[in-house]
Amino acid sequence: MARRRYQKGNVRKRGKRSPVWELQWWEDYINENGSFARRRRSTVLGLASELSRREARKLAEERLAPLNQGKLNPHSAMSFADFVERYFVPLFLPTLKPSTQNRYRQTLTLHLLPALGKCRLRDIETIDLQRFVLQKMESGLSWETASHLRNLTSRVFEMARKWNYHLGANPALGVLLPEKVPVRERHALAPNQIPRLLESLKEPARTMVLLGILTGMRVGEILGLRRRDVDFLSGQIRIEQANYRGVFGSPKTKGSKRSLPIPKGLAGPLARVCGHHARTEDEGLVFQSRHGKGLSDSNLLHRHLKPAGEKIAAPWLNWHTLRRTHATLLQASGASLRDAQVQLGHSKMSTTLELYTLPIPAHLREAVENLSHLVTNGGEFDPKAEGVASAFQ
Repeated sequence: MARRRYQKGNVRKRGKRSPVWELQWWEDYINENGSFARRRRSTVLGLASELSRREARKLAEERLAPLNQGKLNPHSAMSFADFVERYFVPLFLPTLKPSTQNRYRQTLTLHLLPALGKCRLRDIETIDLQRFVLQKMESGLSWETASHLRNLTSRVFEMARKWNYHLGANPALGVLLPEKVPVRERHALAPNQIPRLLESLKEPARTMVLLGILTGMRVGEILGLRRRDVDFLSGQIRIEQANYRGVFGSPKTKGSKRSLPIPKGLAGPLARVCGHHARTEDEGLVFQSRHGKGLSDSNLLHRHLKPAGEKIAAPWLNWHTLRRTHATLLQASGASLRDAQVQLGHSKMSTTLELYTLPIPAHLREAVENLSHLVTNGGEFDPKAEGVASAFQ
């Protein structure tokens, strides 16, 4: 873009019957291909019968002051839909986790593009987005969905600014949401429900559920677990990857790569699934189909977890319930919130309420063992576990 110059503008008289003073100046803008251009703009300052040339010139200087002071940036002529479809989707979405990509695509298709697609980036203001989000909430969408709409819109404008397709302020940053009111009850399994749940499940769902309750692992981490990641000698599980709908990748956050202690109540069932041993070079999945492929979390949920949940009067049972159960019982077993953060793999302490103290490995293992004792009542679910469990003594 050419260097911006100080502009006095051209003040001229226009018209014959009711002449007016007109100001002409040059405006910088961004083409749809991202290049900078300049065009002539004009505006009426007032009636010539009411303003002298000197007064008109003074109004022109006031009008051009923000431009000459560098407070006005070039605007884009590109529409919201054009930027999303040509740049945001093909260049930004591939950098995200597959699950996040899918959610972003659905939100763009169902909500943002129908409402904002035809608007130019330069014309979308905070008040427009504020009205849009509140209308969505009035239509029945939850607070979480409204927050997601605001955050995704902000991300679109953030990338537009980074790639020089929008040089103005990010209008989504000023969008406000009403106070969050819980609309769904959060559930966790009671200790007396867990044995009955495990008894009603068949393998491999049984060991997967036990693994989720005793370690707090996400279902994607459980499905992505390989035999080489289970170290019975040191009594640890290494979380190195996750499996989302058949796509293997890194865990959800930076804090999700972690090592978790194997409690005694889990050693036997896990050893049986792994073939009673795990070698460092074994790349096989711990939980796999007869053909060695990864399992489907949705199939396991609807074919195993949901029916088992109905039997124990827990129709709300899902994979995330296991993590919430782990966090609830872990705290009841004497662990700190910092311990819970490490176990659950949260990158931010705010996700696990607040920062307490740094975790002590011995204390963390003791807390997990307490949880195991609470769940298993001091026994083993697998009678073949004695040999493996002796490694932890």
